[in-house]
Amino acid sequence: METIIGRESEIKRLKAAVESAKPEFVALYGRRRVGKTFLINQMFKNQFAFKMTGVIEGKLRDQFTAFADAMCDYGFDMPEQPKGWMQAFIMLKHALKQKVESGEQCVIFIDELPALDAEGSNVAGAVGYFWNSWASQYDNIIFIICGSATSWMITNVIDSKGGLHDRITVEMPIHPFTLKEVESYLESRHFVWNRQMILQAYMVFGGIPYYLSLLDPEESLVQNVDRLFFSQDMQMRREFRRLFNTLYKNPDKYIDIIRTLGKSRRGMTREELAKELKSANNGHLGKRLEDLVHCDLIRKNVVREKEIKRKDAIYQLCDFFSLFYLTFIDRAEVEQQYWAHHINTPEINSWMGLTYERICLAHIQQIKHALRIDAISTLSYSWRSKIAKPAVQIDIIIERADRIVNVCEVKYSHGEYELKKDEYDKICKRSNAFIQETGLRHAPWITMITTAGVAQGKYTGMIQSQVKLDDLFAI
Repeated sequence: METIIGRESEIKRLKAAVESAKPEFVALYGRRRVGKTFLINQMFKNQFAFKMTGVIEGKLRDQFTAFADAMCDYGFDMPEQPKGWMQAFIMLKHALKQKVESGEQCVIFIDELPALDAEGSNVAGAVGYFWNSWASQYDNIIFIICGSATSWMITNVIDSKGGLHDRITVEMPIHPFTLKEVESYLESRHFVWNRQMILQAYMVFGGIPYYLSLLDPEESLVQNVDRLFFSQDMQMRREFRRLFNTLYKNPDKYIDIIRTLGKSRRGMTREELAKELKSANNGHLGKRLEDLVHCDLIRKNVVREKEIKRKDAIYQLCDFFSLFYLTFIDRAEVEQQYWAHHINTPEINSWMGLTYERICLAHIQQIKHALRIDAISTLSYSWRSKIAKPAVQIDIIIERADRIVNVCEVKYSHGEYELKKDEYDKICKRSNAFIQETGLRHAPWITMITTAGVAQGKYTGMIQSQVKLDDLFAI
């Protein structure tokens, strides 16, 4: 079996649940293909008292059939198929009762729980009853529920106002891999790629383990991309729609938001997004944005004016697979071997520059480590001028408790970046505008975040700090 890559904190928390002397109710959630089920299966090595998986996009009768099949797999008699989830979980209680009362540890795993809520069947109420009336009384029960439909999990389980209110003992969001975890994963599968190639793979697939599992170590990255996205088989071509169908019951409005943000290099405020979507800036839009943030599909960057403002936050597409799909795949017709024919063209180089900025935003902790400010209290945010013409925006600002502010400039290049006078002047102009408009009494330090460092030149000594691609691979 494959070993678990990364997930150190999640493994530690799961081990603590196994060793605790109390009943444990564990809720995992995260976007499709991020490795939730793999983590649980590897941790418990299929030593489950009961396990079932909901049928994605299945009807209610399909869910009951899956439940009955799982009961049979674990040797439990099923005199009849349940007519509702309350009856089903009562059946499960009676099936497990003897084993639980013997004192043997029982791990119960319901995977893709949101799928069981087909046709409004109130599975959350039945799960709440199962836990509150029985399972919570036994300190040898570990009850694990899992779901890709993150918004459903948060609304109906984590933030439940009903029977599951404040019942979860271990809440565990599962996030995409970092660059370092992707590197470790690829090494475990015998890839011989340097970090520039791993970075480019991250730009296409993000840190999604399943997508990475489709890569062939005997092919170059270019060949892999062409095979998965542009060949006749194009295995990944339909994944975009599947992703949103899995996450949301009514995916179209979410896809509209993703498409709109995909066109914006710098991101959009909620007001700008509503205007572009021609929709009301109301609670429905706010809820959809919140759902997308929870799924690690978009990022909400707070902004600073005279003070930190969360209301005027900038929303940005941060799912690298979706950004790649919308940039290159979402077209009426794409030629086969497109990637091989267009690599190093201005279009692809521009996309790489944009994506590298967003990868840096996803690795703020690694940037802080490289700057040796781990132990210093910081705030990270974006800034957009309301005065300067043409428009001025700084995507990464790290405001520090030691009264220094790192004004970060991100540059992607295949070799060392050459900092010329005109670019240096632009950076200084943005930095000065930021200090003047915010009134922040911190010393601005220009911080260059590049791939291979800044080439020695006249202006190199005028920047205060540097971060390189290798720094983003820190644990």
